[in-house]
Amino acid sequence: MLDGLRWLVVNVAVGFYNIGWALLNPSAWLDWSDKQALARFIYYGGSVEFFFAVFNIFVVLFAIGIWQRRILWGVVVGIEGFANALGRLTAWAALLMVLQQVMIVFLQRVFRVSEISFGPFGAAFTRDLSWWSEELKLYNAMIVVLCCGYTFVQGGHVLGDLVYAGLKHRGKRVVDMFGALFFMMPSTIMIWLFGWFFLWRHLVTPQINASESAQRVIEQKSRILKWNVETIGFSPNGFDAYFLFKILLVAFAGLMFVQAWAFFFRSWLEYAEGPEAAGKYADIDRLEGDPALREA
Repeated sequence: MLDGLRWLVVNVAVGFYNIGWALLNPSAWLDWSDKQALARFIYYGGSVEFFFAVFNIFVVLFAIGIWQRRILWGVVVGIEGFANALGRLTAWAALLMVLQQVMIVFLQRVFRVSEISFGPFGAAFTRDLSWWSEELKLYNAMIVVLCCGYTFVQGGHVLGDLVYAGLKHRGKRVVDMFGALFFMMPSTIMIWLFGWFFLWRHLVTPQINASESAQRVIEQKSRILKWNVETIGFSPNGFDAYFLFKILLVAFAGLMFVQAWAFFFRSWLEYAEGPEAAGKYADIDRLEGDPALREA
């Protein structure tokens, strides 16, 4: 018990030190022309040290929010506003997906074209029709991943309700805080930890694993570290940038983790301020003339 408490206190303290060090030495982890900086970025991106740095930021923001609620409301509005803006922008990928599919079918069935060239700025980008067809999956993945936070803010996710509807305002907020803290955050952390090294395994060689020591990675492996971006498709002329899906996996974990912060903060603020704070500052899209919306 004492050992676990000591481990927690030490890591929290070291987390504050690491935040300061990272802010004062940005080139040590952002200058990817330096192989040691790249190795340091990859290794610490999925490390215990990074977790406690993020954990400390969460705790500090919450502590400030207890003292000054308007600051915490600003954090909530900022995170939710970003999720809404990203979702509304990414939603246009659905239109691109439909237009591209129509173009592929039209060119293939009518004109029997085998390749499509795209070069609006003079540099032509030519790929086989099968490449463009498989690339449609990327649009679909972008919509699912980058619109997930937007859908959450809008209340569009499926709710499995057993007792929630019967609870009063503060009871619902307690359930929301519990769900954000013990379900949303841990699940997105697990996705991040697995997705982070899974991503970099297909971008650089040799592989960097969380089980290795920082000294071995930064001082030894960095000497032979080189870019090796995955360009293997499922078919000979098919889409060959599947590493983009791995980037989206990590982006999903990061975006939804931050969204869990906003949900926890909003739930606490609505709990503290009472029923009149429900939905405060929420930017919800409304469809005019929607019968279901009027009924609700």
